[in-house]
Amino acid sequence: MTAVAAAPAKKFSRKNILLFLAILGPGIITANVDNDAGGITTYSLAGAQYGYALLWMLLPTTVSLVVVQEMCARMGAVTGKGLSDLIRESFGLRTTFYIMIALFLTNLGNTISEFAGIAAGMEIFGVSKFVSVPAAAVLVWLLIVKGSYRIVERVFLFACVIYLAYPLAALSADVPWLEVAKASVTPTFRADGGYVAMMIGLVGTTIAPWMQFYQQAAVVEKGITADKYGYTRLDVVVGCFFAVAVALFIVVSCAASIYVHGGSVETAADAARALEPLVGQYASWLFAVGLINASLFAAGVLPLSTAYYICEAMGWELGIDKDFRKAPEFFWLFTISIVVGSLTILVPGMPLLAVMYLSQVVNGVVLPFVLILMLLLVNDKRLMGSFVNGPAFNTVAWATVVGLIGLTALMTLDTVWPGAIGKLVSLVAG
Repeated sequence: MTAVAAAPAKKFSRKNILLFLAILGPGIITANVDNDAGGITTYSLAGAQYGYALLWMLLPTTVSLVVVQEMCARMGAVTGKGLSDLIRESFGLRTTFYIMIALFLTNLGNTISEFAGIAAGMEIFGVSKFVSVPAAAVLVWLLIVKGSYRIVERVFLFACVIYLAYPLAALSADVPWLEVAKASVTPTFRADGGYVAMMIGLVGTTIAPWMQFYQQAAVVEKGITADKYGYTRLDVVVGCFFAVAVALFIVVSCAASIYVHGGSVETAADAARALEPLVGQYASWLFAVGLINASLFAAGVLPLSTAYYICEAMGWELGIDKDFRKAPEFFWLFTISIVVGSLTILVPGMPLLAVMYLSQVVNGVVLPFVLILMLLLVNDKRLMGSFVNGPAFNTVAWATVVGLIGLTALMTLDTVWPGAIGKLVSLVAG
């Protein structure tokens, strides 16, 4: 593993830079897709409801994100197989079936949230969801079904650039950066179910379960092998830090405008209008464009990841570079996800913001089960040889699993018995 990791450390020759640019993609795309409609909504609500209080969560979440995404990229490069493939071969069809059902339903919820984001963003411009959602569904379907992997990847990489609007907006505003810096390294906890649910949502939206399957599949489809893995690792790390930086600026922007002025967020338009005191009259456009871009971006990748991991699990043909004749199951799964996701949002009275937020909390609840299987696989010397996890990676990954299970237990307890978290904290403190 040492030799592989050392690849990017070589001198920055023209050859090495071109090789990195050729491999660039899976890490940056996967990490940034999770700044999607659900992500933007969750980060916006975190800032609007709790100010800077939850910024500290981003530091340990960044570490976990890098570790988790690096593990699955490494498994893809070393084994040449996707995560679903490895789960089926190592744990059998029954375990794989239950995991696939859970992930399909979770991803379907996430896909629905992406079309909710498109509807919410276009409504800010006065466009009805009955126009914007079908148009977006057709656009995304055509891109994936008629495009090649190279074209799709380039479109997705371009979409990542638009996320720079958030840091630019926050940096140009009057934000108490000293307070932000302090909140970023000072852990705080509140004894209420809403705060705990938001903690789970922040982790779930930053490290969503689908990401591990998509990234590993993308590494395999791109043909990245162990001898070039050092460049892919750099791609993963850069993507993770860029994604969390965008998340931080979204939280800061909403905290400095909505929370400070005592505002509330019931719809995406509320969040957009509330940003006006911070970034000026074009705040609504900024928020809407960011939300629409993120939603379109993820509306392509999320159904794609569903098709990837189910086809891997079942041993069916898969890949963007194939077509309906060569990989019918792959493209039908993608198509079904697009159709169901878009039609659900067209139901009258659908609460768009709630759909986007709750899907991220579900991500956080499901994630530990995926991570446990990943940890068992990445530490199997028969599969990984000398590329198994080191102690540091295992510690971070297991801490993430235990932390999420603990938070989910607290949230469930408070849902069944309202106020239970406060009583539990008082009991421990006393």
